[in-house]
Order: sequence, then C-alpha cells, then structure tokens
Amino acid sequence: MEEKKWIWEHTDYPNFQYNHTELDTVLSQVSRNTGILEGTIHTLNTSNTTSIQLDAATNEILASSEIEGEILNRDSVRSSVRKKLDETFDYTNDRSTHHTDGLVDVLIDSSFNHEALTQERLHGWHNALFPSGYSGMSKIDVAKYRSEEMSVVSGGGMKEKIHYIAPPHDTLTDEMHTFLEYINHSKGNPYIKSAIAHLWFVIIHPYDDGNGRITRAIANYVLSKELGLNHKYFSISSAVIKDKKNYYDALEKTNKIMNNKNFDFTAWVLWHTHMINTAINISLENIKAVVNKTKFWDRARTLNLNEKQTKVLNKLLDAGEGKFEGGLTNKKYRGITGTTQVTASRHIKELVDKDLLHEIEGHGGRSTCYDIVWDE
Repeated sequence: MEEKKWIWEHTDYPNFQYNHTELDTVLSQVSRNTGILEGTIHTLNTSNTTSIQLDAATNEILASSEIEGEILNRDSVRSSVRKKLDETFDYTNDRSTHHTDGLVDVLIDSSFNHEALTQERLHGWHNALFPSGYSGMSKIDVAKYRSEEMSVVSGGGMKEKIHYIAPPHDTLTDEMHTFLEYINHSKGNPYIKSAIAHLWFVIIHPYDDGNGRITRAIANYVLSKELGLNHKYFSISSAVIKDKKNYYDALEKTNKIMNNKNFDFTAWVLWHTHMINTAINISLENIKAVVNKTKFWDRARTLNLNEKQTKVLNKLLDAGEGKFEGGLTNKKYRGITGTTQVTASRHIKELVDKDLLHEIEGHGGRSTCYDIVWDE
C-alpha cells in the first residue's frame, strides 16, 4: 500500500488538534493588543481614522499580492481603496485599474460583510481576482473549483521539487462543504479559528490559482466577523510578507505527515497568532506616524511654506521619525524638488529657522543632514 504523505490523508483529518495551554500566553497577548488598537482608534479624529483605514486596506492588498510574486502599483491600489472607503475621493485623479478594483472588492467584502461564507461568495471573490479568465498567460477555471489535480512545485527537469499535492479534484465539493460548515458554525477562539481557516483552505487548494490571496481574505473575514469589527485597522499580509520564508516553510512542514505525524497544529496557530500581533504593532506604529503628521501640520500650516518645502516635509513625515535614509541633504532636496543648490540651501535654512527641521548631530560640513522637528 502506498505510504500516505499529505496531511489530508491523515486518519484524523480534518479534526485539527492543538494544545490550548501552549497558546494561552500568545492568545492573551493578541486579545489585549486588539483592545489597545481599538481603544487607540477611538481617540482619533475622523480624518485620522479614515487615513489609518485606507493605509491598512492598501497595505493588505499590496502585501498579499507581493507574497504571490505580484508587485502592484501603490497609487492604483490606493485609488481603488479610496473609491470604496473615502467619500471625498476625487475621481479626476483616479489611478485605479479593473484589476485593483477587483482586489479591493474582495477585501471590502471579507472585512465588512459578516453574512455566511458560501460557495457562491467564494466564487465571486475568485472571479474578482481573475476577471479575464486568465492567470498571466494561462487560461484557468474561474469562479469554479479546479477540474484537474493540483501540485505545488518548484524548479524544473531533474531539479523539480514537489512541495505539496492537494486533494483530488473530485473530492472538492465535499471538502469545501465541510470547510464552510466549520467557518459558519464552529465556536471557539477567533484567533485560533482564523489560523485553522487559513491553513485548511490552503490544504484543500480548491482553485486553479489565487488560493493564497483567498485564504488570507478568509482569515481576514473570520477575524472581522468573530471579533465583531466594523472596521479592521491592521493588515495580516503586511506582517506575513516580512516573514515570507517562514510562512512557506510553516505551510510545507505542516502539510506533510512526516513532519506532523501527531496531527498537532499548535506551532501553526502560534505562528499565525504572532503574525496578527505583529500586524497590530505595525498598525499602532502607523497610527503614531499619522498623529505625529497631523500635529506637525497643525504647527506648520501658518508658516507660509512654499510648494517645494511642503513636498520635502511630506517626504520626511511619510518616512517616519529618523527613518528617512541618511537624513535630508541639500542634494536630496534638489533631487526631490528640482531646485538649484543655492535655492535648496535657502529653503532648508528657512525650515530650520522656523523650527521645522533640525540638523542631525555628527553630520556637519558639506554633508549636513536634517530631519523633522517632531512634537513631543
């Protein structure tokens, strides 16, 4: 008899097991951090809240696509997000595409629509990802489960490596029925449920392409629904992209019986919950940056700055405190604004005199560097 290799062939599948005691600390931590994030959001004004929400949605779409090797244009994604979430969106500066609009449709539906997750809804998400019916140059099945066997491989020829083989295509209807029953009716800790949902959909791999982006949308859906979030101000994919290698390593190790003979998913849930914690911390840092930027312009808006000075200051503010690489120099100012060396020097001196820039210690002489004067 052929040896069973993949986790869906295990006798206990799909009764995912984990050690709750080992998860207590990280679950308490993520629950506390979620509360801190929600509390922080409530202290912001409407403008700042909208900005944080737009950034989180934009970052989620960019990062989720980047995980799959697709680099999107940030301006296009942000335009698509703003069309959906920002009532002040200026359509005369619309940079969106049909592709980015579709990605935003999936994110918005997974974040705000807490109705039951159904096969038809998932097919709708898949159609939004591949409206042309193609993935790159390849024709694929869209808005329906794959009709062929699925293998995840890398390399080619003698160097081809099989990372995973998914369940047979003729089992997908039953597999997905069981999966959706779990999503819609199971009770328990939302963070654990999100982790299991994320992993389980990858195991099933029901579509020709787009499984990664859809499974992260499902994890997003579970958290939004189970935590009762009207808005989600953090991006899990932004955390995952920073740990991409471990993401794929964790999936591969978890999906092979030889690595998981005890059918224990504690390590996966730990990793996934750590990613949520990281995502929340990223969001808290972003909130701090938005608040600092608002305070800065409250102080600076009456100081008669010219357009070029404003552009440079925004670059420094967007980078964050101490994060504009190498600091601002005369040369960088010229590069950003297209001014002459003399004009750049005058503009910078004016900003220093107005207490908006300060010289960074240890960078004197011809390579004098500057940074924003941040509010305490």
